[in-house]
Amino acid sequence: MTLPLDALVAVPLQGGFDLLWLAVVFIILAVVAGFAGFRGIAGLTMAAARILIVIFIILAIITFLL
Repeated sequence: MTLPLDALVAVPLQGGFDLLWLAVVFIILAVVAGFAGFRGIAGLTMAAARILIVIFIILAIITFLL
């Protein structure tokens, strides 16, 4: 089965703000967990937020260059 050429559409990378939203949620969770005294969970969520922010920045740079 082959698709016609006009069925193939290039989709730009626009899902980066979802990553940024998740990073903000993880930062808020880390702050709440830190205030509650759960230092292990706070550190884990801050690490996850840091990774998501780095991925967001990399995707933003790739999008700006393309």
